[in-house]
Order: sequence, then structure tokens, then C-alpha cells
Amino acid sequence: MTFFKQLSLQINYVFKSLFFLQYIPHAFFYSLKRDRLQRQYLPDPSANPVIQPGKLLQAQAIDRGAYFYFEQAELEISFLTADLVRVNWFPDLPPLPYAVVDRNWETVETTLSEIGNGWAIASDALSVTVGIDGSLKFCDRTGQILRTELPPQRQGEKWVHRSQLRSEERIYGLGERASSLNLRATKDELQKPKTYQMWNRDPGGRYAPGTDPIYICIPVYLGLHDRGSYLIFYENSFRAEFTFADMAIANFAGGSLRYYMTIGEPSQLSDRYTQLTGRAPLPPRWALGYHQSRWGYRTEANVRPEVKAFQTYNLPLSAVHLDIDCQVGHRAFTIDPKRFPKIDSFTQELAETGVRLIAINNPGIKFSRKSNLFLEGQVLNGFCTYPTGELAIASVWAGAMAFPDFTNPKVRAWWSRQYAYLLDVGVAGFWHDMNEPAAFVSWGDPSLPQVAQHCLEGRGGDHREAHNVYGLLEAEAAYESIRQYRPQQRPFIVSRSGWAGLQRYAWTWTGDTISTWEALRQTVATVVGLGLSGIPYTGPDIGGFQGNPSAELYLRWFQMATFLMFCRTHSSTSVAPRTPWTYGEPYLSIVRSFLQLRYRLMPYFYTLAWEVTQKGYPPVRPLFWGDRGDRALWDIEDAFYLGDALLVCPVVREKERSRSLYLPQGYWYNFWNDTAIEGGKTIELDSPLEQIPLLVKAGSILPMEEDRQLILHLYPPVKKAEERGTNSSLCAFAPLRDQNSYTLYTDAGDGYGGSRRDRFTLTQYEDSLELTWEQQGNYDFPYQSVQLHVHGVSLQQAWVDDRETPVQGQQLQCHFFHRVRFRCD
Repeated sequence: MTFFKQLSLQINYVFKSLFFLQYIPHAFFYSLKRDRLQRQYLPDPSANPVIQPGKLLQAQAIDRGAYFYFEQAELEISFLTADLVRVNWFPDLPPLPYAVVDRNWETVETTLSEIGNGWAIASDALSVTVGIDGSLKFCDRTGQILRTELPPQRQGEKWVHRSQLRSEERIYGLGERASSLNLRATKDELQKPKTYQMWNRDPGGRYAPGTDPIYICIPVYLGLHDRGSYLIFYENSFRAEFTFADMAIANFAGGSLRYYMTIGEPSQLSDRYTQLTGRAPLPPRWALGYHQSRWGYRTEANVRPEVKAFQTYNLPLSAVHLDIDCQVGHRAFTIDPKRFPKIDSFTQELAETGVRLIAINNPGIKFSRKSNLFLEGQVLNGFCTYPTGELAIASVWAGAMAFPDFTNPKVRAWWSRQYAYLLDVGVAGFWHDMNEPAAFVSWGDPSLPQVAQHCLEGRGGDHREAHNVYGLLEAEAAYESIRQYRPQQRPFIVSRSGWAGLQRYAWTWTGDTISTWEALRQTVATVVGLGLSGIPYTGPDIGGFQGNPSAELYLRWFQMATFLMFCRTHSSTSVAPRTPWTYGEPYLSIVRSFLQLRYRLMPYFYTLAWEVTQKGYPPVRPLFWGDRGDRALWDIEDAFYLGDALLVCPVVREKERSRSLYLPQGYWYNFWNDTAIEGGKTIELDSPLEQIPLLVKAGSILPMEEDRQLILHLYPPVKKAEERGTNSSLCAFAPLRDQNSYTLYTDAGDGYGGSRRDRFTLTQYEDSLELTWEQQGNYDFPYQSVQLHVHGVSLQQAWVDDRETPVQGQQLQCHFFHRVRFRCD
């Protein structure tokens, strides 16, 4: 970095620091007032005795399950499906149904029987044993105990729930965490295990690995041990703490002890959880492309040459995001007409080049009678208040702000209407920031006071219950707005905060990460953990939000993000501008090659997005996803699956030009050179600057597109070494009829019209391959031709629907077919 560039950054930093000084006085007095009111109004749980259920007195069969009466509590166990139960302890404050979607569950046959010192309620897949003291055991159909719970404890409004953990057990989930993928304390940490806070929090413009909590806390986790795996979701949005040591302990400040338990393989757990909390809708296809953003674009005059440079450098671009400096005084739902004088024609101009404009929005409303939004909110009684009835006013970017109460349906409807005019001028989507909700404070929690009052759908309550769902309900309002005002287009919303069910409305990103190699490595665990918590669309600010990454760090970050569902460069206003061409060559050319690869892989990304709507599977998956029985995979957090076919191995250490990985069982092809590699062992993979290790599972059909041509890359299964013989090639064919199928989803890329599913089945014989094609749906095939590219074997002849067709090396050009046969060496 040159002397003048360093000087410019230092001057910029000084001015930004002075800018923040204006918020200090109000933040100080707000913090004082918050603490005083919380001391005055928050209940003291220690004033109440600790109560356990006591002795089991009676059990009674009910529809779907059973009801149990204890001396000090009651318990309802309901089977929603044969392998999914809802457990509800009483007395409780029933949760509002923000997370759980309405669903008519099919009837489940259950049996209630008395056993020893308790009762068992069972379906044909899962049984729950209720002990005489209120302890619970969950067993699969073979009788294996998957989870053992101690009797719950209640102290005033507070609930404590404990379960025993097996020595080898791993824990994953809890939403967005800057932690290891496995949340369970190691042996060295058992004396003082980490506590995970369940309280969405803005970490203050930057965070490093280990920071807790951050933006999206979801009380759901997956347990994995030698006997199986399970998932538990607590339908309780109150502030809570989780620890995982010898026991798993969930400590809720209030609300209910209602939770859902399901068992099965990791894929089944994701299926059931998203069946319960809702599946993400299909996004517009363009959203899976590359997004460019920066806090600092500020004007149309700054954005225009940036977009032009993408064309000049032959870099594909799908969207540009505007940060708060596009607004009038940082006010919600504004774009400054002085800096964007013809926003409607500008968005149209961008759209003609395939680029969409995304506008930021924060939830706070300027506390000013000169603001129509503020006056409208007051008329609705739509803002959060203190227990005294006074508006809860806190400082954010626009100064003193009032906060809409999104737990009020009238406020959500009012908020939805505000997006309309921005949609009218061509804004393609919205980026929700600061919606934990965040506030500027001098100390303590940077949010509204826990005693702030909320409507909570007319029932009433305080911020302890409403805080974690605040961003979720704002996203719901935005989603419904776009569905109403643009019924022929799919909504695109990115939300920094949320709760269980956020996937129904919005994507997210990993927030204000620092620009370090450690933060790059952290990103993998954070994204995978979010996926296991039901959030399928997420990604980082490439290069980190706060800091100036080196050229190598930015490149490695970009290479990883190429294979995440949300791919966006973004950075703070206090750092140097960052684009794919910032660092010159060879970095620009390498970034270009990865961007172009992402766009070639768009059929694969889009089909994964469709799979999310059907099954709820996260596209970005842990390596134990397909083989939970292999313990060696349980702690790998620097590699991930993208769908079933691709295994991505990011480079997360400086100057690393090769990296090791324990490879899952089976055979894998090196994407870059077609070398076949046997799994089930630790291998060393080359990682030159221009590549990261990328592997394709043997047996996969990997779709790509280029110049309106569909390219199907066929990776045949590989024989085990003992089956090949000592002199055989590694890629010798497997025994007769090894078969793999892949379904490709296609539609117009937006809207709600027709679609098609093309099912390709690859069958392998002793010396030949066969590919069949079945078509379904009412959308025309969008490609002009099809190319088949076979990897790992040498093609000799090909027959398309029994007519011999010439091959060109490893490729075959064709159009529609029912069956293609290859003879191979």
C-alpha cells in the first residue's frame, strides 16, 4: 500500500471517528435510563422457589399422544408425525406461532403403556418414556436411547431444561454462531464450558471468532452420537442461555417449555424441521449470481462507473447493494434524490444490463414531528414504549429513533405499504440492517430495554419475548409487501437478524466480520451451522467487513464464496474500496475464472434452490451429512458439501499451497484434472493460488451451462481397489448396473409460471455407460443443445437412441434423446 493511500485511509478513519462522537451524549443517557427501568420493572426470579414436576400421578391417552399429571406440573406429548413429537410442560405462557407454520398433520397411531416406574407413549418410529419423576427418554424403533432428559425445573417465569450427553456426542446449530461447528465443550473446557446466549445482538460494527451472541440466535440444535442423531427445537423466543458439557442445559428467562423432538439421519432432521417451521421459497434466479456492495457508494455517479467496470473487465454481475449513505439523513425508506436524481431510469438502465439495485432499510423511525412516518406510527400507537407509556427512544444512524412494534399486525401492514414507492421506481429487493433491533449505547445491551412493551398480537408482553422475533416479523412485512405489489416477481430480501422461520421470507449474511484469516475459516462453520438451523441462503462479506484484506486473503475468501448460495463483496466505509479488480493481476484473472465458473454452475445452484423448497435440505452441508457414522467427519469445519455432488475445500491459511483433508468414504474426482481419489483416509490436496481443492463425488451428474447449451458432466462410479486387480486403472468400471440419478429443475427464473424437471439416470455396465432422460413439466426446454462430457474413462463409441454418433474426445453433442450409450475403455 502506497504512503498516500495509507494517509488517505488514516484521514478517513479520523473523520469517521468524529462522526460517531455525535451519538455519545444520547447513548449515555439512554443507557442510564434503560438500567434504571429494568431494575424497577424486571421480575427477580431468585425470589421464587425452584419447582420440579414431583411425582407422576396419572397418565391419560389423548388424540396423537398422551397427557401426564404430576404433583407440581402437567405434561402433554403429541406425535405430529411418527418421528416428530411436541413436548409441552405446564403451567406455561403459550408461545405465539411465529415460528411454526400452520399444517394439517396426518393422523398418527400411538400406544400408551405402563412400564416399571413410568409410562411409554409410542408410534411405530419413536417412543417416549416418561419417568415417575418427570424424566424423559427418547428411543428409536429398535429401542436405542437417543436422548435422556432430566426433570425440568421452574423458578417463577424461568424454565431450566437439562439432558444428558453421551461422551462422544456432538452438538450443532443454535443459528448463527462465531464458534466452532461443534458447540459441545471439549475435555479441556468441561470445567468452564462456553455459554451460548439466545439474544440477537449487534456486536458493534466488527466481530472476531468467539464473539457471542451475534445476529441470529435460534433455539434449535442437532445432536449426533454413535447411536444416531436427533434434533430439538424450543418454541420459545425469550432470552435464554445454552451450555453443552456433560449435560445440555437450556435456561429460559420466561415463556413456555414447549419443544419439538425428531430423530433420523441429518437429512431427515432438516426435512422435518423445515416442515415444522416452513421452507424457503424459490428465489429469483438472478439472486444466485454475484452481488457487489460497499458502504460508500453514496451517489449514482459512484455506482455507474463501478457497474461499467464489471463489463470492461468481463466480470458477470447480478446486483448492486446500496448502504445507508444512499439515504436522506440515514432515514428509513429514503433514497436521496440529489444523489440519485433519476432513480427510476437508473434502475431500468441497470436492469437492461442484467443488474438489479438493492436498497438498504433500517427499522428505526426518526423521532421528529417533521417526519410523516413518525406521525403515522404515533397515530397507530405503533411504536415500542417503556412501561410508563413513554416512547422508547434510542439513537441509531439517523439520531433519536422510535421503533415500530412488528408484533402488532396493524404495524406490519402499515410497514408493508412503505415499500411500494421504491418498488415502483425499480428497486429489485431490500437489505434489512440493524434489525436486532440495534441501538447505540455507552454500555450494556445495544438494543431496546428488556422492559420495552410490545403488542404481541394483542396479548401484550415485553421485549424479552419480542426481541428475537423482531427481525423475523420485519422480514415478513417486507415479503408480503413485495408479493402484493409485484405479484409476478419473487421477493428478494436479505435480513441481518431473525429467528426460527426466517427462511420463509429472507436470506441473511454473516455480518460485520473482521478481515482476518481466522474470520475466513470461521465463515465455514457459521454458514454450515446456519444451514443446520434451517437457514439455507447465507454468505459472508467477501474479504471481511472491517479491515483491509491482503490480495491473497481476498482471493481465498472469494474462491470459497463462489460455492456459497449468497455471493457478495461488501465492506465498511472506513476501509479501502474493494472490488474484484482492486488487487490487479494475477488476482483479477483468477477471480474472473471463479465468477465465470459460478455462472456456468447456475443450473446446479438453481436446482439446489428448488430442492430447498421440496425437502428443506441446506445446500451447504457438513461432511457428516451423508455418513453420520464416521466419527472422523464430525469435527471437520474447514470443508463443506455443496449439494450431493461437490465437496469444497477452502484454503483458510496464509501462503498455504496444499492442504490436508479427511475424505469421506467412496471415490472422488479432482474437479480440475479428473484424478480419481479413494476416500476414507486423510489426503493432501494441491491448492495453488489459482485454485482451491474441489472434488466431485463419483457417480455424479453435474450440470453446467454455457452459450445456451446444457453441459452434463458425467462422473462414473469407481471400483474399489480390490476389485480392480493390481494392474487395472483406478477408473476401471464398477460391477454391472451401478445406477445414479439426478433431477434438473428449470423455469423462467422468476415469477410463478410453468416449470420442468429433467431426470437423468446414469447406469454403468462392465464396459459401457448408459444415460437415460425423462422429462416432466410444462416449461419448454431452455437450451439449444446438450453436450455430454464424460470424465475418468476413455470414450470409444456412442449411440444416441440406438444410432451411432461420433464423439469428440470425451464429449458428445446432441439434443433431445431418450437413451445414450457409451462404449468405454
